[in-house]
Amino acid sequence: MIDCCSAPGLLPFEDALTNMLASIKPITLNDSETVVIENALGRVLAQDISSPLNVPPHNNSAMDGYAFAFESLALTDSLTLVGRSMAGQPFQGVCQAGQCIRIMTGAKMPAGCDTVEMQENCQVAEPHNEKITFLGKKSVGSHVRYAGEDIKEGQQVLSAQHRLTTIDIGVLASLGVKEVKVMRKLTVALIATGDELKIPGQTLTEGDIFESNSFVLAAMLKKLNVNVIDFGVIEDDFQAIKTAFEQADLQADAVISSGGVSVGDADYTKGVLDELGEINFWKIAMKPGKPFAFGHLKNSIFFGLPGNPVSALVTFHQLALPALLKLQQCEAEKQISLQVKTNTDLRKSPGRMDFQRGVLSVNEQGENVVTSTGSQGSGILSSLSKANCYIVLPSCQGKVKAGEVVTVQLFDHYLI
Repeated sequence: MIDCCSAPGLLPFEDALTNMLASIKPITLNDSETVVIENALGRVLAQDISSPLNVPPHNNSAMDGYAFAFESLALTDSLTLVGRSMAGQPFQGVCQAGQCIRIMTGAKMPAGCDTVEMQENCQVAEPHNEKITFLGKKSVGSHVRYAGEDIKEGQQVLSAQHRLTTIDIGVLASLGVKEVKVMRKLTVALIATGDELKIPGQTLTEGDIFESNSFVLAAMLKKLNVNVIDFGVIEDDFQAIKTAFEQADLQADAVISSGGVSVGDADYTKGVLDELGEINFWKIAMKPGKPFAFGHLKNSIFFGLPGNPVSALVTFHQLALPALLKLQQCEAEKQISLQVKTNTDLRKSPGRMDFQRGVLSVNEQGENVVTSTGSQGSGILSSLSKANCYIVLPSCQGKVKAGEVVTVQLFDHYLI
């Protein structure tokens, strides 16, 4: 470790994130709508959900077998079969002492019964199958699922600001909930800038490259369940970029551009933002992604991402995504981090927090280890495609030798 952490003119990553989140006002509960649960996946709840019933609603069997009162076996191991309880067709009478009921998995426990024995541990007498002998050791309450064991009536199941998952939809259905109140969808505008950029399908000429940022950003935004307006590629022209930003600001809650926030002769985005809005900061002590702009337009917030694909993706993931979650009234999502040994040397100079790309795996000794994906250049998108985690090296950190312990941050569902 090196004590010198200075990065003149650069805002520390942590301060940038804190300042940005503090300046964002989320959409309000007035911006909500009611949707059926079939259309609720990925939406952010605008209400707490409490259970209107017990789940399961009644005591039921966890096995195919025989239900009985445990005390009936105090004097004998054989009971008289007097009925059946099927899922959806419960036994209607009362099971008396010395009797048992044939029961199927999920069927309601008959009145008078407190225990179930699986059919494999029972012997059925011939010829009329009226006597059931219970083999082996038994215990009271075996194989019974109790009413409210999963969810109790009145229990809060889901909280407002929670993003609904596939499992949540199933839980809502199990409660009999048909529709829920959710926050409205955000609208996010994407703008790519650069004369050299071509859309896949077009023909590259000398000096051209294919534009990829808007595609990967749109894919990540899709997992946020937002409406995306893609303005396509805008030429390196001040007025053209200004017009695109003005139109985007009229239609979107957030505007995301890639490219043009550096200090080159054709980097016009920063100048446009200076004219149309308020820039909070635009140089971050992070790698990749030093040139990053954040601020406010008249009607929206904006994020100016670097043009290099790795820098654009990492700054979006680490900075813009948490901001959009807050704007969306979504609860903060915690990143999973681990302390592991690195298998490889890691190049690093003090001054900026570094998000290197790595592969977390288990070695022959059963230990978690991380291996660099190789070259960490900001234009090498394959370094992210091969990875399953970031190797997060703090700003004070210098080079790292193989065998040293580092922090890894697992990729979340927005990246995989």
